[in-house]
Amino acid sequence: MTVTAERSTPVLSHPNDRLRAARSGALLAVVGADTRVPLIDGTTRTYVNLDNAASAPALERVAARVNEVLPLYASVHRGAGYLSQVSTALYESSRQTIARFVGARQDDVAIITRNTTDALNLLAGCVPDGGLVLVLDLEHHANLLPWQRVAATVLPIQDTVAQTLAALTIELARVPYAMVATTGASNVTGEALPVEAVVRLAHDAGARVVVDGAQLVPHRGFSLAETGADYVAFSGHKTYAPFGAGALIGRRDWLDDAPAYLAGGGAVREVRPDRTLWTTVPARHEAGSPNVIGAIALAEACEALAALPAGALVAHEDALRTRLVEGLGAIDGVDVLHIWPDSVKPVGVVTFNVVGHDPGLVAAYLAAEHGIGVRDGRFCAHPLLARLGAPSGAVRASVGVGTESEAVERLICAVQAYITTGLTARYVVVDGCWAIADDPRPLIQVHGLLGLAAQAAACTSTSG
Repeated sequence: MTVTAERSTPVLSHPNDRLRAARSGALLAVVGADTRVPLIDGTTRTYVNLDNAASAPALERVAARVNEVLPLYASVHRGAGYLSQVSTALYESSRQTIARFVGARQDDVAIITRNTTDALNLLAGCVPDGGLVLVLDLEHHANLLPWQRVAATVLPIQDTVAQTLAALTIELARVPYAMVATTGASNVTGEALPVEAVVRLAHDAGARVVVDGAQLVPHRGFSLAETGADYVAFSGHKTYAPFGAGALIGRRDWLDDAPAYLAGGGAVREVRPDRTLWTTVPARHEAGSPNVIGAIALAEACEALAALPAGALVAHEDALRTRLVEGLGAIDGVDVLHIWPDSVKPVGVVTFNVVGHDPGLVAAYLAAEHGIGVRDGRFCAHPLLARLGAPSGAVRASVGVGTESEAVERLICAVQAYITTGLTARYVVVDGCWAIADDPRPLIQVHGLLGLAAQAAACTSTSG
């Protein structure tokens, strides 16, 4: 029996899916775009999601694909049943799609993981014994903490991109590093060192490069073959497929030689009481029953993004980011954070502070009084926030394919209103988090929702 995972036409949740997205100003339609949330004045407003850098909503196309394949779901790889073979074919086809989306070379391998953090922890265990890793201090904790478990050097960034690349060159000449770990785009400001330049410097020094693609891949695209990078990791929940899957893609040799990431079924060829013979990648690092639905969802999101017209994604997010930076920067008392004056091509992430005001309170106000979701805190990038002069945190707005220009305008107007008009409710700190005293908002009627969690972390919080 031959089972194929191909499909002749893409799944859409509605025949006019892309048309509806275009009319709304979004690039692609996302689930929940019309959701309305209660405000403290008793009204409701359409929710503005400006927290895509944390977790992006599912594309409608992805949700439709999940609904399509759920009736076909079964265990994979060793099942004789028809649906098991269908699920296996879908899972392995998804692996190929995900690898193709990031420009994998013919001999690269794609491992399905839980998320970027999981992928980078996996790779950290694959660096050859004694291999040194070099990482910059601007990284998300997911691309910093795993390397601290091995022999890692944290290199401080400099005042400009050019100076940072020069410092990287000097350090690579000083010590024989096995790996350089670099972000493709900062989750704080959207900025990054040019990946191609980092790869060139590292390879000239005999080191490999892993790119934390969590913020880059969904917003700019990425190619292992074109950049020459050795590995890339990214997450489904940031790529409009929040169904619990991510991926690590890259060179096979270290992954094949390393101990299995998890010890369990599926990662072995033979088990005896006295010894175990492990299999090769990708199965070597995918013990247990894999997240089949998550992999299929991530592959669908990759296909949807890849099908966008050339340049459309960059143009869409650049316009939104430019308006955010200019609009927020024009408000007296608002400080927009930047890493370098000479950075180029930042992704759609903008972090700011209202000078003299707790970022947690600002975020809580935006949610409760304007229906706007942003992120506050230190964004799992504590060293970078300290360097940027915001050790207590900041407020972050981040856009995506489902973001409309009206959402950006609402945020700018709301921040202006915060400064000129002020709060209309009483806010208190409860267990280190900002909350509305005697919150009058009704709960959305959904099973299991017994109450609201505090909206935002106070400046004294140690949350990421």
